[in-house]
Amino acid sequence: MSAVADESRGGDRDKRVTARTARKSKVTKIEKQALGRTLNLIRPHLGEHRWLIAGGVVALLLEVAFRVLEPWPLKILIDSITRSLGADATAVDPWIPEASWQLLLAAGLATVCIVGFRALTNYLATVAFALVGSRVSTVLRGRLFRHVQSLSDRFHSSSRAGDTVQRIVSDIGKLQEVAVTAGLPLLANVITLVVMCIVMLVLDWMLALVVVGAILAFWFISRGSSGKITEASRKTRKGEGALANTAHESLGAIRVVQAYGLEDRMAASFEKSNQMALTQGVQSRRLAAGLERATDVIVGVATAVVLVGGGWRVLQEQMTLGDLVLFTTYLKTCMKPLRDMAKYTGRIARATASGERVADLMETTPEIRDTAESTPLQAVRGEIAFRRVDASYGDPADPHHGLVLQDIDVVIRPGQHVSVIGPSGSGKSTLASLLVRAMDPVHGSVAVDGQDLRLLSVASVRSNVALLLQESVLFHGTIRENIRMGREDATDAQVEAAAKAAQAHEFVTGFPQGYDTVVAERGSTLSGGQRQRIAIARALLRDAPVVVLDEATTGLDPQSTQAVVDAIAELIQGRTSVAVTHDAAMALASDRVLWVQEGRILLDGTPEDLLADPDGVFAAWVAQQQARDQAEVHAADSTEGQRP
Repeated sequence: MSAVADESRGGDRDKRVTARTARKSKVTKIEKQALGRTLNLIRPHLGEHRWLIAGGVVALLLEVAFRVLEPWPLKILIDSITRSLGADATAVDPWIPEASWQLLLAAGLATVCIVGFRALTNYLATVAFALVGSRVSTVLRGRLFRHVQSLSDRFHSSSRAGDTVQRIVSDIGKLQEVAVTAGLPLLANVITLVVMCIVMLVLDWMLALVVVGAILAFWFISRGSSGKITEASRKTRKGEGALANTAHESLGAIRVVQAYGLEDRMAASFEKSNQMALTQGVQSRRLAAGLERATDVIVGVATAVVLVGGGWRVLQEQMTLGDLVLFTTYLKTCMKPLRDMAKYTGRIARATASGERVADLMETTPEIRDTAESTPLQAVRGEIAFRRVDASYGDPADPHHGLVLQDIDVVIRPGQHVSVIGPSGSGKSTLASLLVRAMDPVHGSVAVDGQDLRLLSVASVRSNVALLLQESVLFHGTIRENIRMGREDATDAQVEAAAKAAQAHEFVTGFPQGYDTVVAERGSTLSGGQRQRIAIARALLRDAPVVVLDEATTGLDPQSTQAVVDAIAELIQGRTSVAVTHDAAMALASDRVLWVQEGRILLDGTPEDLLADPDGVFAAWVAQQQARDQAEVHAADSTEGQRP
């Protein structure tokens, strides 16, 4: 029984040892992989700054050299004074001079010069590396932002904007910070450590072994700690990303939050994310602090051993008093990098976690991109063809799971106005996304004038399509700048002509600053109808042969709706248009109606043909929409009549 129990305990012990070994191996692997990914992000941008980097390295090496030279005037001075006082140290060092006022003055001047040059070279190295860090992070942030903008609807529909912004702004900021506050000092400390170890080995190899032993002890305890700090920092950054998401979501919908009294609920959600970020952040700093304090103990033990051993060797006349002072000064200087390396290791581990988050985003492959064979779309007539199209927002690895559109086969003639109607969630807006290549079909093809959009350059496809969404997005800037985004080279006269055609000129000129009126973020200072008409003016200025409207009149009051509908009529004149709509008047005014339900086209025909079946789903839908519109008009008239 005892043997069996011992064997069982031994087996459990072996399992625990194996588990610890596996965890240690995993942490080390994570640390190396994360650091490698972070360096791979930065490496491509270092080449253009190679001369600045080289200058910084030279300044850094000179700073290390002056740091090594700094205690030598003191060593020479102490040995010369002890010789003048009667101590015979020439047997150990025959080059010790007699003390004199000239020697004292020379030692003082040498110290001032060495310290001054060390300060200057340190300043030059810091500035050089700070410039490199700032420039690389600026380029990397711009590169990441452009990359995120190139990602498809599939990515943006599944990711959270707050976390993405956190990676672009804060995580890259961490990389920039570490280049100056940790990377540069760590490099200087490593070089200092190597050079001083060599000098101490020359001075007294026995005492130098104590320092080498301290370095090996530090390497042993920091080996696992840095990986754990990286893992904890990764969780911290993830928690901060969730925190940014909650804040972005709440503040972005502040009117809804206040109207429904959701302040406490959103505050509780924010507090939960905040607490999670705090917990992980404390763990990361606790691990870093533990590494620093363990290093202090190692440094203290090494210093004590050197003091005892060095003092004994002076008494045995195997080294001079100046040598001991030089050695202990080197030890102090050498141990400081060792102590600092623990601090910088934690900082670099935290920056590595940020770098890994940036790398994750950068490695997301854009689904919509040009290839070497992509050709520009030119002289567009406006024929649109969906050939056996399936579309999905699901996992790219399994695109056929959760299809939004299935087996869509439609040809729209040039200049034809088509309304796409049907229940919410049936896939109507996905058709609009396919036309502007915000996403590509997982099966089949979408073509303009017989050319598959995937074989055309993305920019040329989008420049030939004007898109008008339900929520007209305006950017912070003037009304003139927002309209001109339709065509950057448009003149002021062309901007105003587009605004007149969109029925926006009258209300724009009614503002004190007219077209130079600055709109707030997302155009919140304008009404829905005003924003939509400015967006229509922008689309008119684009002068694209294909127009895609996605719920362009939804959510507007009857008066604004009529103004927007009139502006849309001007926009689509002479162009091919596809309008996703719930507006019966727009559907009845179109040349053709497509009824989409559960991802498939159930009806396809002219409004007259579809209305010919009085019991059909289209006729019922029209009657329902018209009744709703009449009710809204009646309610608006009643409200207007009650006003004093």
